[in-house]
Amino acid sequence: MPSASAAPTIASFDIKSAQWPVVALALRTADLRRLQHDWAQRFGAQSDFFDHDPLLIDFTALPEDTDLEVAALLQLLRDHRLCPMAYKGGSSALREAASQAGLACADDALATERQPEPVVAATPSASVSPPGALVVDRPLRSGQQVYARGRDLIVTAMVNPGAEVVADGHIHVYAPLRGKAIAGARGDATARIFARELEAELVSIAGVYRTSEVPLPDNVRGKAAQIRLDSNEQGDRLLIEPLA
Repeated sequence: MPSASAAPTIASFDIKSAQWPVVALALRTADLRRLQHDWAQRFGAQSDFFDHDPLLIDFTALPEDTDLEVAALLQLLRDHRLCPMAYKGGSSALREAASQAGLACADDALATERQPEPVVAATPSASVSPPGALVVDRPLRSGQQVYARGRDLIVTAMVNPGAEVVADGHIHVYAPLRGKAIAGARGDATARIFARELEAELVSIAGVYRTSEVPLPDNVRGKAAQIRLDSNEQGDRLLIEPLA
């Protein structure tokens, strides 16, 4: 009688390498009150700007003697729908605290520009037109917010004071811009803001912002202008230039 051959063994798992894009937060202060304030200035009251994105916290720029409450920092980030998963750099004490909090060490991680995602946060007054810009053709009132996730934003009507327009790419406002405009929201330093009449409460590109507390020069206030980010060895600053 022939003997039955054994069935081939199938492994219960495999180990593979993977590439997973994450958001990188480069901390420049251990003052969590200041961090919360600046966060609100950049993202406003939006509760859905992030969608539980995995996060790498970069401590590299913090001084060696930094005293940071890691647990409080992680709670702040989670409150804003981020999922801290790893850390990079930092003092020995800070690295130990991060490890004890459950973060993985990722010193070899490189922060690169995040690729656009095929997701858009739209409103009833918005429509999508090729090649992917989010187009808003109705005035935005105080308290209204529009976020063009992973793409540019085009607004053809007034952005009133108290309204907020946000895009991962460029922002074009073919009308008075009197509210807040945040371009390059996820770190794209090449993003720009264009406005037919610039009277904004706040403008920001890749986290560098300017508020109306600093008056606009006469050659751009209430006129057609563009805003771009200038980076050099002295740091980052916003350049506001008239459009011909």
